[in-house]
Amino acid sequence: FVWGSATASYQIEGGVSEGGRGLSIWDTFSHTPGKTLNGDTGDVADDHFHRWREDVGHIADLGLDAYRFSIAWPRVQPGGGGEFNAEGIGFYSDLLDALLAVGVKPVVTLYHWDLPQELQDAGGWTNRATAEAFAVYARRMAEEFGDRVDVWTTLNEPWCTALLGYGSGVHAPGISDPVAALTAIHHLNLAHGLAVREIRDVLGADAKVSITLNLHVVRPDDPASDLDLDAKRKADQIANDSFLGPLLEGAYPAGLLERTAELTDWSFVHDGDLDLTRQPLTVLGVNYYSTARVRAWSGQGQRQQADGHKDSAGNPWIGAEDVEFLPQPGPWTAMGWNIEPAGLTDLLMELHERYPHLPLMVTENGAAFDDEVTLTGGVARVHDPRRVQYLHDHIEALAQARDKGADVRGYFAWSLLDNFEWAYGYDRRFGIIRVDYTTQERTWKDSAHWYRRLTTSRTLPAITEIHPA
Repeated sequence: FVWGSATASYQIEGGVSEGGRGLSIWDTFSHTPGKTLNGDTGDVADDHFHRWREDVGHIADLGLDAYRFSIAWPRVQPGGGGEFNAEGIGFYSDLLDALLAVGVKPVVTLYHWDLPQELQDAGGWTNRATAEAFAVYARRMAEEFGDRVDVWTTLNEPWCTALLGYGSGVHAPGISDPVAALTAIHHLNLAHGLAVREIRDVLGADAKVSITLNLHVVRPDDPASDLDLDAKRKADQIANDSFLGPLLEGAYPAGLLERTAELTDWSFVHDGDLDLTRQPLTVLGVNYYSTARVRAWSGQGQRQQADGHKDSAGNPWIGAEDVEFLPQPGPWTAMGWNIEPAGLTDLLMELHERYPHLPLMVTENGAAFDDEVTLTGGVARVHDPRRVQYLHDHIEALAQARDKGADVRGYFAWSLLDNFEWAYGYDRRFGIIRVDYTTQERTWKDSAHWYRRLTTSRTLPAITEIHPA
């Protein structure tokens, strides 16, 4: 079993105009007035581009088995096509070597949302050529980094890329167009399949490949209501089955195709595509934070959309426009997300029952809270008991799924560091290590000390077992 923590390139690296890096859609989006809270950008973020050696030291001190990070496509191939950037490749090569030197397995995500802007200018994920360019990029990364990477993850949360980026528009590139969102879904699925094929062509059939999905745990408001059960089915199809289907079963859900027929004939799915999207996975990455509760909308009054995503004029729930997302009972995190560890057990068991031979890995789980910094004997401390409780309870929920037979191979706490939280800027802190964005000083929170006790003892500590060095 692998204990790890995770980050993403745009959220921590900074150095956006250094080392030959090109422009990404998140650079453009965050610099567009009104798109992010307080106008925050990832220009500096955690300055990981300069401080990565220090951060590797924290990773080693935490006793992690693995570290999940993403490569910024525009850092290694500015423009998303043509020449690759030796300096950018060198940055990640040095990081990989440093992780291996301290006994930490690198889990590398090839795409965590920072698409080169030039590809977006040509249509982004609505353009089939982007999937083809992604395959070229994936192949080169496999050639450069080879077996130094323990697990290759193609995409992180393609649902967010497609439905928040092209549907609701609250993520880069900020487009609100249901047809564009559906097209993006398919081209992301295709990109995954093409990339897996290229990675294994370079590294062999045994190369470990994955994709990470933010699968939604959707519960009907009234489990005895056929209408609410149908609402859940509709939400599941656009949230989960639009990826699980083509990636693992070679088909899109028939209900989704039928309900979106007035929007598109899905002709962007070419003959043979669903053979390409369905590639054998070594492990499926699962990101989990909260649950959703739905019911059939009566059509009267304003439809509730308390889905945990930022409000917008656009709708990410394409084909489920008659579904209401209801407010959840607390407790909640600073994101307004409900805290329900049992949802993780349920999700892992549902996946295990549906795909009994597919290993699973929880690649993100964590919580944002308003942390308080105190001085104890002149030393800064961050007491975050709610985060410790959150991690404890969700790891316990994962253990329950394993006890019931689910083949879960690892857990990655989100996040290693406080960072740029996308459209919420620097207001929401997920890290187990606090970052002072003025000085860039790193301070271990109680949750980091607790997590180190977990990783070193290989047993689940009580929430009171916090032992700073």
